[in-house]
Amino acid sequence: MVCSESHIMDGGLMKKAIWWFALLALLAVPAAAQIKTWPLFIIERSKNANVVHYDAQLTTDGELDPKEPVIAYWVLLAKDGRREKLSWIEKKKAYGFAIKPDPSVNGYRMTLVAAPEQQITVRKEKDVVRAEAVIDGRPAVLEKMYINASEGLTGPKVQHIEVYGKDLQTGEKLREKMVPK
Repeated sequence: MVCSESHIMDGGLMKKAIWWFALLALLAVPAAAQIKTWPLFIIERSKNANVVHYDAQLTTDGELDPKEPVIAYWVLLAKDGRREKLSWIEKKKAYGFAIKPDPSVNGYRMTLVAAPEQQITVRKEKDVVRAEAVIDGRPAVLEKMYINASEGLTGPKVQHIEVYGKDLQTGEKLREKMVPK
């Protein structure tokens, strides 16, 4: 008894109980409460290695989230690889997007600020979520955009945009270079 009393006195049992409680609390959080995302495509730039990621957000039942079907964020590869939100100005002038439901495509229509001429369809088919666009005149799964820009007096000036993806029917890799007017 003396041994267990001293064990209680020094807090050993209490520490164990707290540890077990914390572990059980973490396990009790339902997986469904966690936000599920699905990578869609990225934008790389000539300026540095930082990349903008566009991910689909899914509800607990695996459908595209009608409140916010797509999110965009930085992965700062030129620094330490951490994830960071886009700033207000980045959303308005460069990497933001407009998205709205479109029943005719059974998904959403998305337009990027950086490439308004490139219509993107975001949809879920079976267990796959993808961004689709026309690349080199063919329907494709959009994988990446590369923006080549130079610094000008009023800010960056886009020289060209390269769009990469895979043909929806053949799986062939596609690339298209677009030069702004």
